[in-house]
Amino acid sequence: MEHRHLGRSGLLVSEISYGNWITHGSQVEEEQAQLCVRAALDLGITTFDTADVYAGTKAEAVLGRALHGERRDGLEICTKVFWPTGPGPNDRGLSRKHILRSIEGSLGRLQTDYVDLYQAHRFDHTTPLEETMQAFADVVRAGKALYIGVSEWRAEEIRQAKSLADELRVPLVSNQPQYNMIWRVIEAEVVPACAELGIGQIVWSPIAQGVLTGKYAPGSEPPAGSRATDPSGANFISRFLDDNVLRRVQELAPIAADCGLSMAQLAVAWVLQNDNVASAIVGASRPEQVEDNVKAAGVRLDADVLEQIDEALGDVVVRDPKHTQSPLTPAR
Repeated sequence: MEHRHLGRSGLLVSEISYGNWITHGSQVEEEQAQLCVRAALDLGITTFDTADVYAGTKAEAVLGRALHGERRDGLEICTKVFWPTGPGPNDRGLSRKHILRSIEGSLGRLQTDYVDLYQAHRFDHTTPLEETMQAFADVVRAGKALYIGVSEWRAEEIRQAKSLADELRVPLVSNQPQYNMIWRVIEAEVVPACAELGIGQIVWSPIAQGVLTGKYAPGSEPPAGSRATDPSGANFISRFLDDNVLRRVQELAPIAADCGLSMAQLAVAWVLQNDNVASAIVGASRPEQVEDNVKAAGVRLDADVLEQIDEALGDVVVRDPKHTQSPLTPAR
């Protein structure tokens, strides 16, 4: 496993991160989740990503139990705040009240005194950004988080937050967007802004919710038990389940074979070619999936391979920044 600096910070994260959206606390039984985390640790993954909203807070608790007993200084644990975690009007968003209460809940479930990275899961249009950033700064100064980040924020929002973070002398070092061979909306505005500001990307969905593995065939029903048949994840994969997209994806198979990679490994390696990407988050319902994805670490794809990928995918690639997710998009 190789490690990269997160933005211009001194924090090193593993090129492959393990994330537990959908799987822990919902799709996968705890024993299987524990096996997946153990596989990740054995394969050199040190960075683990979760969020308070995943499985209604259960995912954090499962991850906390799975990591219990590991040397804390050898791990980078990341979580997020924004989406509702309770029935009350203040159980959501990025108000001072919600942030300061949410970090306490996350630390308890994760069984740790601090998280390495605390992230705003979406931009909050109903709370002054100054209030949000002051609350994050207070979390950092209390030693409950070492760094802060954002997830799915637009370039102009990231710039505003970084300006406030610098004034408050708090390290805003990361953004967590969706990014893969098909979904490239961050390349136009977000990546250039982040590169300028010293902010790195920890990307989710590098295999497009499984579409880039080639298991979804054009003209066929999704395989039973796949992400496309799971109510929690189907909303995100549906945009890729187009026969034209699926036909194009099948054309990646010989490219992957020529590189000695599985299609999943090719997809993960592809996102890691972007210099602004520090880590790619992978999830798993079986330990062997973790093992397969980890083999993408350290892989460098030649320029001609990148050109072949672009030619194979053609017009199905989404690049327009206007497709950036709305703050009202269901949580991941």
